[in-house]
Amino acid sequence: MEVSSEPQPGEIGFAHVGNLREQPIFTTRAHVFQIDPSTKKNWVPASKQAVTVSYFYDSTRNSYRIISVDGAKVIINSTITPNMTFTKTSQKFGQWADSRANTVFGLGFPSEQQLTKFAEKFQEVKEAAKLARDRSQEKIETSSNHSQTSFAAKMKRESGRETPSSTRASSVNGTDDEKASHGGPAEAHLKSENDKLKFALAQSSSNVKKWETELQSLRESNARLSTALQESAASIEHWKKQFSACKEENDQLRGKIEELEEQCNEINKEKERNAQLSRRLQELETELQDKELELEELRKQGEIIPELMSECESVSEQLQAAEKKNKDLEEKVRTLRTEVEENKHRQTNLKTELKNFLDVLDGKIDELHDFRQGLSKLGVDN
Repeated sequence: MEVSSEPQPGEIGFAHVGNLREQPIFTTRAHVFQIDPSTKKNWVPASKQAVTVSYFYDSTRNSYRIISVDGAKVIINSTITPNMTFTKTSQKFGQWADSRANTVFGLGFPSEQQLTKFAEKFQEVKEAAKLARDRSQEKIETSSNHSQTSFAAKMKRESGRETPSSTRASSVNGTDDEKASHGGPAEAHLKSENDKLKFALAQSSSNVKKWETELQSLRESNARLSTALQESAASIEHWKKQFSACKEENDQLRGKIEELEEQCNEINKEKERNAQLSRRLQELETELQDKELELEELRKQGEIIPELMSECESVSEQLQAAEKKNKDLEEKVRTLRTEVEENKHRQTNLKTELKNFLDVLDGKIDELHDFRQGLSKLGVDN
């Protein structure tokens, strides 16, 4: 599968299938994010769900890219350079900056293991890209040196050829026409070779300028990334300080809350004490009112004490009369008890006689019963 080297944003990076110039070497799935271009701090989701993220290797250009496609939209097309750095910001999230795309990509993985594998592959690809760049620079330098050496050697050879021919021409034919006829083909060949060498030198120079430009852009990208990293570190320190300040303030507020809670508890206890005292005061007031009522009743009773004394004397007289009557009644009761005892004794004697009579009667009834049975037997026998 061939992928165009630098597709525009929003275009599909897969040019056509058939050349198989670019092959995937590692594939995983992750949630893709991009840094907000306005704030350069907040992350903006580039995909609604986890998408496929792959490393591709271009054997022709000897380059590596990270590509991710969500439906028909390319959300990552980042060529890996030796100056790039993949940073783990959490257990499942990592990021890297792409100066060519002028953005920072972020990937959220389902597990820490997948993040570690992706980071290791990024470092491996980065080393391979660095090695490829070094080899390319060596080839360019070698080609440039070889072109310059070849040009100097050809110039020397052509110069050596031109001197004997001109000498021979001047010695054999002294006219200018004969010299021109002998020197023309050599000069034309030399000129064509010179043009070829100039073209090769210009192409080599343009390649060198191109690599210098790319190197400069990479240096600028590295500087921007370093600046961004420093800003990120500064912002992290700033947030750390703010976090520490907030933590200290939170601790202070917690201490104040605890103090206020203690004060509230004390206030509640005081309220309970006051409520108890209020209830006790009401009870005492109620008791005082009851005592006043009792005192008033006692005062009223004190006013009727003389009447009660007279009534008490009359009652005492009645009591003495009742005691006399009681003594008379006691005498009667003793007499009645004596009579009752005598009646009981009589009843006991009657009960004994009645029992004897009942025993005799039972014997007579048994004899009568036997007599009837005997009669019954006699009747049956007859």
